[in-house]
This record gives sequence, C-alpha cells and structure tokens, in this order.
Amino acid sequence: MSFNNKVVLVTGASSGIGAAIAQKFAEEGADVAIVGRKVDKLRNVSENIAKVGNKPLVIVADVTKESDGQRIIDDTLKQYGKLDVLINNAGVGGASNILEEDAMTAFDRIMATNLRSAVYLTHLAGKHLFETKGNIINISSVAGQQAMAQAFAYCTSKAALNHFTRSVALEFASKGVRVNAICPGPVKSDIFENVGFSAEIIPALWDMMLQMTHLKRISDPLEIAELACYLASDKAVGITGSIFVSDNGVLLGSNAKS
Repeated sequence: MSFNNKVVLVTGASSGIGAAIAQKFAEEGADVAIVGRKVDKLRNVSENIAKVGNKPLVIVADVTKESDGQRIIDDTLKQYGKLDVLINNAGVGGASNILEEDAMTAFDRIMATNLRSAVYLTHLAGKHLFETKGNIINISSVAGQQAMAQAFAYCTSKAALNHFTRSVALEFASKGVRVNAICPGPVKSDIFENVGFSAEIIPALWDMMLQMTHLKRISDPLEIAELACYLASDKAVGITGSIFVSDNGVLLGSNAKS
C-alpha cells in the first residue's frame, strides 16, 4: 500500500492506537497531521514519525472544543492544501454508574470526546474529502457491540459511533467518500494510566483484559494501524459503512471453546 501524496489527519495521536496509525501512514508515504492535548507525548510521536517518513504537522488541541476542531481542519489545509483521510481516534474511558451522583457529568465528558468530536470533525472535513474522494475511519470499540459493567457511558458512545459511521457512509457514498469503523478489543496502551488508575493495580487490569480474550493475547497498536491503512487504501475501494472487529475473540462470548 502506498499513500504517497496523501494527507492523513489523526486525532488522539499522542499515544497508543493513534500514534501507531500516524506512524504507519507515514511509513507508507503519507503526510500526517497528528492531534492531541499532551505536548510532550506529541513531540515524541513526531520524532518517531520523522524517522520513518515525512515530519508530521503537530496540532495541540482539545477535540471537544469547537474552536479547536475548526483550527485542526484549518491548520491541516493550510499546511498541506487538502485532506484525504480523517481518522477519528480521540477517545476517553472511565468507569460510570448510572446511579452515581456524577453520572451525567461522566456521560457528557465521554460523549463529548468519543462521539461529538467525531461528528463535528466529520461535519467540517466532509466537503474537503469530497474533493479528494477520500475516506473516514472511526476508531470505536467492542464495547459498542457488547455491554460492559460500570461503563454505560463508554458503551453508549461507541455504539453511537458505530451507527454514526453507517449513517455518514450512506450520506457520503454518492460523493465517492467511504466511511468505516474499527472496533478493537484490548490493545496495549497507556489507557489505564490516562484514566488515573494507580501503577499497583494496572497489571491486574491487563490480566483481566487478557482473560476476556479467547486467543489469550492483547493486541499491539500496530495491528489496528495496519487494518486502518488497509481500509483507507484502494484495496478496500468497495468497503463502506462496515464495522471491523479486531478483538482476539472477545465478542465470541463465554460459550466459546478455548
């Protein structure tokens, strides 16, 4: 796959899946704009990308703010003159219980990042993607297809993101723009650190994640990055409105034989 002369915008690119996606596209020849809130982490990702491809455009921004969303699109177009691929990867997690006093605060925070930011950036980027016959990839989660305990807000946000993907794919198809989503299962990242879990309990959390899989493995971010590159490439020219799962068997359920 070659993305020479293609421009790819990746949100939530300061670590984990987003960083891997940005680096993979750069390795394939793309010009990449990386978006995140953490300056130091973005700087590290930028340095890694520059070792394998073109130096990326670094945009420090909060995707939940409309002014930042507009700036993300404007800066990308100012730097590169076009947009070929939008990767809506920015996301947050965290426990949420519908009966807790702060239930709606947690819900609003998670929905703003996981869903509304993707909706708004798609709204802003659509007309530019029409010009390039580009495509959009939304990074969702298996939590969008299977309910999880104490995660009503996260599960709801990802289920909505999946259906948003289908809806926009239908709307954009006549313009030659494809829209797909990827639903990862457990993926090695700093997600637990970002949520605020203590270092002492994080190994136990990863072990719990491991036990949820039937292949008994946790994915590397590169696996998701390679799938994203495939979906954005001409090899997937007939694929739109699809939800791809890469979860090591999490969704097979408890009745699957190991």
